[in-house]
Formats: sequence, structure tokens, C-alpha cells
Amino acid sequence: MSPPALMTADELLHVRIPDKRVELVRGMLVVREPAGLRHGRVAMDLAGRLKNHVDAHRLGKVYAAETGFALAREPDTVRAPDIAFIRGNRLPDPEPAGFPDLAPDLVVEVLSPGDRPGEVLAKVADWLSAGTRLVWVIDPARNVGRVYRDDGTERIVTADQTLDGEDVVPGFSCGLASVC
Repeated sequence: MSPPALMTADELLHVRIPDKRVELVRGMLVVREPAGLRHGRVAMDLAGRLKNHVDAHRLGKVYAAETGFALAREPDTVRAPDIAFIRGNRLPDPEPAGFPDLAPDLVVEVLSPGDRPGEVLAKVADWLSAGTRLVWVIDPARNVGRVYRDDGTERIVTADQTLDGEDVVPGFSCGLASVC
């Protein structure tokens, strides 16, 4: 029996699976259920605060959930975070219609009840390996966040603490409790 054919990022652009979320991981299609209500609210609240700060200080652009980024080629990996930020000096010009071959500077993943720890850590590893400088993993059910940095350090943020944009999104801070 031959192994399944690997999909490319270009082929992923044409995949339509109604009511599902898809990513491409090392050429293999990964299909997930849509996020729940709490997930959507947390992602939107945080994205709104981040976008307001980024726009006010002209730092770059914030991208909405399910925006795909090509993180690796042959085999292709296309990941889609809940929120992404790209610094202004790194924005592709012209902006591609498909998946850009770059990793965002900041990625936010909001956990859903069905997310498995190993899969989440694999996503974090993919982001950091591709060049993302800061990854926030927000767990609304536990009111906790994990901050992963490109230097290998990490930090736990509890409900009474603040998410900090550090030098990736200068001046941005947000109390975790205000979005969870």
C-alpha cells in the first residue's frame, strides 16, 4: 500500500469543507470542528484590543482567525492562528491573495475544549521554528495563558496578571481576566 499523497499549500487554497477549519501539517490535511462561543468571544476581545493598539501606534497589521501562513515547504505546512500580528517593516508588499511564506511576529492560540496538549505544543513549535517571536496560548476554561518566546523561555500568566507585548508589540498590555 502506498502512502497517501501529500497536499501542497496551493492545493489547500481550493479545499472547501463546509463548517470545518483546516490546516496543512507536513503535507497532511488536518480538519477540525469550528470553535465554540466562548473561544470566539475571547479571540475577538483580545484581537480588538491588540488591533486598537497596533493601529494607534502604526506598528503593523493584525490578522483575524483562520488566516493561513505557509511555515514550511516540501512538505508544506500552513497554520492558521486565532490572531496574528506582523510588524510593519515585514508586511509583504504586495499583499498575496494566498498564504504568505512568513511567520507572524506574534501568534495567539485560544484553546477549545477538545484541544489536545500535544497538538497545541506542536503548533507552538511550528510557529517558533518558522520565526514567530512570541506565542500566547490562552486557556479560557482555566483563566490562564502561556507565553512562549523564540529564545526558548516561557511564562505562565494567571487571571490576575497581564499579557505583555514585550518588544514584539511595544507598549501593549492586557489583563488576562479582561478577555477570559
